[in-house]
This record gives sequence, C-alpha cells and structure tokens, in this order.
Amino acid sequence: MPLDTRTAAARGVAGVMSGKSLNQVLPPLLEGVAPRDRGLLQQLCYGTLRQAPRLQALLDQLLDKPLRARDADVNGLLLCGLYQLEGMRIPDHAAVDATVKAARGIKKPWAKGLANAVLRRFLRERDSLLARLDEAALACHPAWLYRKLQEQWPAQQQQIIDANNEQPPMCLRVNSLRQPRDTYLKRLAEHGMEARPGEVSPHAIYLANPRDVQDLPGFPSGEVSVQDEAAQMAALILGAAPGERILDACAAPGGKACHLLELQPGLAELVAMDSDPQRLSRVADNLQRLQLQATLLAGDACDPPSQLTNDTFDAILVDAPCSASGVIRRHPDVKLLRREGDIAGFAKQQLLILQGVWPLLRPGGRLLYATCSVLGEENSQLVSRFLAQRTDAELLPLEATWGVAVAGGRQLLPTPGGTDGLFYALLQKSQ
Repeated sequence: MPLDTRTAAARGVAGVMSGKSLNQVLPPLLEGVAPRDRGLLQQLCYGTLRQAPRLQALLDQLLDKPLRARDADVNGLLLCGLYQLEGMRIPDHAAVDATVKAARGIKKPWAKGLANAVLRRFLRERDSLLARLDEAALACHPAWLYRKLQEQWPAQQQQIIDANNEQPPMCLRVNSLRQPRDTYLKRLAEHGMEARPGEVSPHAIYLANPRDVQDLPGFPSGEVSVQDEAAQMAALILGAAPGERILDACAAPGGKACHLLELQPGLAELVAMDSDPQRLSRVADNLQRLQLQATLLAGDACDPPSQLTNDTFDAILVDAPCSASGVIRRHPDVKLLRREGDIAGFAKQQLLILQGVWPLLRPGGRLLYATCSVLGEENSQLVSRFLAQRTDAELLPLEATWGVAVAGGRQLLPTPGGTDGLFYALLQKSQ
C-alpha cells in the first residue's frame, strides 16, 4: 500500500532536521508514495524546508513545551501542516484534516490531537504570532546567515533573501556544438514551451515552466543540458584553447566539464577528477549522453593522486566544496543543516585544495577558483589568503558587466527568476 503523502513529507523533513541531506532522505520516500503524489511530496518537502526557520519559530510559540528528540517526525508533520496553511492553495480545513490523519502514518496517534490543536490555534492567532517573530525568522533564514547577509551584502540582502525563498527557475545550456541558442528557442516554441534567453551566458535559456528533461526536444541526444546560468560562466571564463590539457579538480556531476568540451572540442585532454568514485558515474553518464570524451579519475584534490605529475595542465578548474549559500533555493535543507561554525571548515578545505592542485599547473597556466557561496570567508578572503602564501600566483582581472566586482574576483548573486549565487576568481602562475 502506498505511503500517505503527508506522512512521507513529515519523515523527510524530520530526516533533514536529524542532520541528513534532502538528497539522502527524499528518493526512497518518492518510491514509497503513489506516482501521482510524487509532485506533491516534493512540493511539501522543498516548500517546508524553504520556510523552515519561520515555521519553526511559529511552532515554538504554539507548543506548550518542546517536543522530545524522538518525536522529530511529529515536529516535521506540524511544520508541513503549517506550510500548507501558509504557502499552499489548500483550503484550511483540508490542510488541517490531512495533517491530523497523517499522524496515524507515523504511528503516533496521540499526535492527532496535538496537530489539530496547533493548526487551529495558528489559524485563530496567525497575525499576532507573526508579529512576534524577529527579522530573520520572518525572512525564513537562520539568524546567523541573515546577519552575515546583512553585514556583507546590505544593499542586496533583500534580493538574496527573495531569491533564496523562491522555487528556482529551470535553466538550460544549449550545446553549441549542435546548434545556436536562437535555433533551440524556436524549437521550444514549436513544442509549445515558453522560454527566454539568459542575460549572462550566451548559451542559457530559462523555461517559463519546469519540464521533465525527457520532454525537452533533443535532450536524450545531448542537444541541451540543465545547468544554472551562473554555473555556465565557469567554462566561458576559463576560455580553453585547442591542444590544452585541463583538469576539473572537483568535477561531479560534470556540468562544467561538459561545457568546457562543448566550447572547445579540440582539447588535448580534459581530466575530470572527484573524490567520490560514485559521483564520478554521474560525470560518465553526462559525457555519454553528450557524446563527449574525458579522462575520469577518482582522487582528492587536497592530495592529488600520483599519476598527476607536476606542471602538466594548462588550466585547472576548482569548483570547491562550500557552504552552498548561493544555491539555497535549490538546496533548502542548507537552512537547517548549515551552521555558522561550518564556514571556517569549508575555508580550510578550500585552501588545502588550492595548495594541492597548484603544483599541477604549468608556468603561465591559469586556475579558475569557483564556489556556489556568497560569503567572503570562502571567496575573496580565501583567495587573498592563498595569494599571500604564493609568490608565483597573481590575480587576473575579470573584465565583465555581469555580477559584482569584489576584491579577489567577481560575484554573481542569487536573483529572483535568474542566476544562482556563484563566485569566480581567475589566477595565473608566473612564468
């Protein structure tokens, strides 16, 4: 018998609250519900997590005492119930009734009365409850991140918050080996799919409404891929030339590596490396669909494998692991999983990666450092720390009209209906 959708959503949210990523907990839950309910389950999980800081602050007011740790599923159910009342076009009575019934699915019938009381009290006292929330909770952001955005991006804070809280747009990358963007836009129109060109990348297209990728004309044969417009700038900035050897040091799932090959089919070699061998299989799948060739290598960029010898690459791409503070709308679990203290740990790893791969770059070669973060500790400050350690590294200016010029590089910010938030810095090794 298929799993009740609200019960599944409660388990998904509870799983994230226990420290797991949504990518870990959601796939088995999607398999457990009826196929027709999978879209609703995704909406409940993603929507609840996007609003989780506000919803949890409301729930804390509505509960006489905090729930026990072993009742995280009840907490998740109540958050999903509040989200239905706050963020979905479900009649109030139907949202309350469905949430109360879902208490049976988590095998805690005592929670039925609690869910009924909490949700009905929220409907009665909504305005007064919302009036007692602080600015961070109202903005659906953890307090530490709200404060950092306020400190580092005061003029753009509201734009970033609005983008973080929305459902992300579906952005495509047209394979320039196959056709120009205008041609593919016409094909989409012929298939009744409304779309517009991107403003930053010449290969980007935004769909007015998300689609299953298999419905996109030419997707199975590699004519188009799904990739955010900001992420498409990596291959454009690195600017590969014929005959060059390039290392993508943190390659999975392979979008940037494939874009590099689409832009420059005359490369001598592209090595796509990742520390997770399982994630490399996704790179292989993308290469196969796009009919592209690369050398796949499992290895840690902090301590590259011995088969990568010194001074062998003309260019290196480091798309470093980071806080994901620039892609929260795609990964709303970041709002619950990430802590302020994590940022220093990411910065330490990022510096180790740069130190690890720098010897692999030939004199005169270039390295593009990228993160999907908007925080200076992982971006400008990190680049400055690396440059202070190296006498053979210099920062190359990024002359561009896109994004915001910052010390050490250029920052694209999350934009409602537009780009994700990515940072880029281009370095060159002295001759």
